[in-house]
Amino acid sequence: MGEISIKINIADRVYPLKVNMEEEEIIRRAAKLINDRIKEYQENYAVRDKQDLLSMCVLHYATSSLKADMKVTVEDTEVTEKVYQLDYLLSEFFSKQ
Repeated sequence: MGEISIKINIADRVYPLKVNMEEEEIIRRAAKLINDRIKEYQENYAVRDKQDLLSMCVLHYATSSLKADMKVTVEDTEVTEKVYQLDYLLSEFFSKQ
């Protein structure tokens, strides 16, 4: 698919972007998440500076991303161990045949 031009508003600033058509919805949803998080921080903390709010958002999403990466790594390790155990059991079973 081709590229399209869109405008995304984040923290009251408009950013013109060229994106693949398949990515447009994801990018718009991401911008909405960021703006919602900024609004939440504005309402719950005595922070008004947009730069500070954006920094808090970046920290939140970077932390979430790292946690998700760590979870995947742990799950991958557990799955790998179970596959090795299953392989061992099957090898033992078929070697006795």
